Amino acid sequence: MNEVIVIGGGLAGSEAAWQLAQRNVKVKLYEMRPVQSTGAHVTNDLAELVCSNSLGTNQPDRASGLLKNELRRLDSLLVECAEETALPAGAALAVDREAFARRVTEKIESNPNIELIREEVKEIPTQPVIVASGPLTSESLSKSIAALSGDEHLFFFDAISPIVRAESINMEIAFRASRYDRSEQEEGDYINCPFTKEQYYDFLNALRTAERIELRSFEDAIKTGVKAGHFFEGCLPVEIIAERGDESLAYGPMRPVGLRDPQTGHRPYAVAQLRQDNLAGSLYNIVGFQTNLKFPEQRRVLRMIPGLENAEFERYGQMHRNTFIASPKLLRPTLQHITRDDLFFAGQITGVEGYMGNIATGLLAGINAARLLENKTPLTLPQETMLGSLCHYITHADLKDFQPMKANFGILPELNLEKKISKREKGQTYAARANQTLENYLQENL
Repeated sequence: MNEVIVIGGGLAGSEAAWQLAQRNVKVKLYEMRPVQSTGAHVTNDLAELVCSNSLGTNQPDRASGLLKNELRRLDSLLVECAEETALPAGAALAVDREAFARRVTEKIESNPNIELIREEVKEIPTQPVIVASGPLTSESLSKSIAALSGDEHLFFFDAISPIVRAESINMEIAFRASRYDRSEQEEGDYINCPFTKEQYYDFLNALRTAERIELRSFEDAIKTGVKAGHFFEGCLPVEIIAERGDESLAYGPMRPVGLRDPQTGHRPYAVAQLRQDNLAGSLYNIVGFQTNLKFPEQRRVLRMIPGLENAEFERYGQMHRNTFIASPKLLRPTLQHITRDDLFFAGQITGVEGYMGNIATGLLAGINAARLLENKTPLTLPQETMLGSLCHYITHADLKDFQPMKANFGILPELNLEKKISKREKGQTYAARANQTLENYLQENL
């Protein structure tokens, strides 16, 4: 049967479906929205971004930039759509989230090899399938995955940042700039809200004492056979960071390096940055300010940010449960399940973190599922590549310490260097090696 089922119309599922279709494989792409909502999505479009609108840096000597270049080489649909709907964001690739999702949806719906089916899949099918149901996998499908995997189903809590209306930002206090003036726009890509030391500590104390939404008990976890996890370190609520020390925010999401307040001529003590969230420039998200504060408390505390004293909120921050499997025990680096060659997993449910990791694993799962149908050996990308190292990490990590992982140079094999070089030179060397390794591998295997 030259047909593959893809479960989930998020980043990974959409990319997987496209890669299959481009190889003349018939695809049934199941997306449960709008029949069943998730609590985090707000539209019915595919590939909706529910957290940040940034897909990370484009700089080729950074881990995320390297992964993007690998995906460009592998003809990623979603990277192409992101570039078509990009917004000014300095060195980062940020998108108009609504335009991006619409573009992906249009491409998927117009592909004659893809049938988009709006219904929930409650059990893992017996035919070739890619499970890319994402962090908000439904309870029924979670039970099916748990039954296949024993009790090795995990979860952690994730958070999303608030979005404010641009017209409500006080630009007499806030100012436009990019760190170290790295911007294609003369005025800068970010809106910056500068803090004095006194303002910072007042804000810090308010964050620490504000009322939070009580997380749901773990009854659902017990019902679905999952284990209680923790906050993901890469996406901590801002109030949790605040508890880790007085300067944890000033050295974290509120670090002021590379910025100078034009009103004082000096670097602020701390800064809250806002990034454009839609093409019209009418909405901005507060960068790194994912939170679980109660909505009235968010309004009160976030209006303590200089320049946001009259902020109008388009969306408040919120928490949601992110589900992922114990990939080190369940998956191969090809993203195939250890007991079923025709069962693939992709996206955040595998334990990769970040938009680009989700897209990348969807791409590889799609390619490998197509190769399986063609009686070809599925690809195991070299560890020297960023995508290869991500797949190796999630399938070889120590399960006791297994936590979702973003693209980073720390998971790549070490370089054989004869002398010490700078961090930037090391990034360039990692990237050059990865690009050449990928090219050689594709020449030999495709």
